[in-house]
Amino acid sequence: MTASEPASATTWKVGPLAAASGLTVRTLHHWDTIGLLSPSRRTAGGHREYDGDDVARLYQVLALRSLGLGLETITVCLDRGVDPVRLVHDHLGRVEASIAALDDVRRRLRRLGEELAGDETPSTTSLLDALRALGRTGSESEGALGRHLDADQVEVLRTRGAALGPAAHYLLEVEWPELYRRAEALRTAGVAPTDARVRRLVARMDELSTLFTGGDAGIAAGVRRAWHEDPAAMSGDAAAPADDWRELTAYLGEARR
Repeated sequence: MTASEPASATTWKVGPLAAASGLTVRTLHHWDTIGLLSPSRRTAGGHREYDGDDVARLYQVLALRSLGLGLETITVCLDRGVDPVRLVHDHLGRVEASIAALDDVRRRLRRLGEELAGDETPSTTSLLDALRALGRTGSESEGALGRHLDADQVEVLRTRGAALGPAAHYLLEVEWPELYRRAEALRTAGVAPTDARVRRLVARMDELSTLFTGGDAGIAAGVRRAWHEDPAAMSGDAAAPADDWRELTAYLGEARR
């Protein structure tokens, strides 16, 4: 048997799988340790054996890692049963909607510019159309952030989010909400905010915050204020109970102290 051939028709030992996937045995051992990719079988001698489902998960791990996602984010995505294809399609849909909205702005602004260039007084209709089009290019969460951050701070968030590429979608739409869900479950179960489990969640939230804010304490504080005062807009859930969100943010604040 060569290094790249499976141990049997249905299982792979760690060495052949590492060689076939371009990884090292040490990497696969590490992924097993952290729970990202654990072999479903063990031989009588205790050696790892990966089956077809494990190989399929390995493919997903490598695909998500190619998007720039961290291992913890990938673990959350896969363990929550998130379909990476669906998430990419969702992300694409958001991008295309943004492009369509910006194209509408461009068209209306061109019309307004032509009126101004022709020494015409812009009609009220043209001005209102342009304002409405501009309003549609921002999300509710951006509007909420705009009430707590200045234009330069909002631009920092946009720039850093764009630099993360597709990873930004996963971090914001998958991992961050999951961290909040886990924290809320601990809070409602009566777990003290000083508990190590809560503090680990807060530490990861703060890591993600740093990715988007660049470590700017003023921006981070503004984002937290936006979540505290307008959770429905920030979460995208119109039914989000403000009191529960405020209790959770207070709980997380105690954990940070």
